[in-house]
Amino acid sequence: MLASTADRERAVDVLRAGFGEGRMQQPEFEKRVARAYAARTVGELALLVSDLPQGPVPLPAVSGPVPRTFLPVSVPPKTNEKAVGSAICGVLCLVTVGLTGIPAVILGHSARSEMRRTGEGGEGLALTGLVFGWLSTAGWALLVTLLFVAVVTS
Repeated sequence: MLASTADRERAVDVLRAGFGEGRMQQPEFEKRVARAYAARTVGELALLVSDLPQGPVPLPAVSGPVPRTFLPVSVPPKTNEKAVGSAICGVLCLVTVGLTGIPAVILGHSARSEMRRTGEGGEGLALTGLVFGWLSTAGWALLVTLLFVAVVTS
């Protein structure tokens, strides 16, 4: 197959890398480069570089521990505000005798769906608000049911 200009340039690049690594002397390098530019076929080029590695030999990287100064800064995700509101309403259920339970549940579910969508943090806060909110709502529902049964039976 006839050699293209790009094939000749690749062969000369391999020869330059070999010369730069000290694999041949200056006169041999010059002779091979001249033969590479005069080559008509890919086979002639292959003979010129057959005893050389196909490009610069990579040096082994010296790896060690990277100092903390040069490590990327990991920024914690932003906390969802609805999750904070849910936790506050959930904790206030104890003080307000359960009146903030329904807002805690609504904010908690809304916060969890937003966090799944945006990747924000605050899962624990939303869960706290949900647990307290559902417990107070269930407590109120149980109390109202018991009162209703007591009124009906009496």
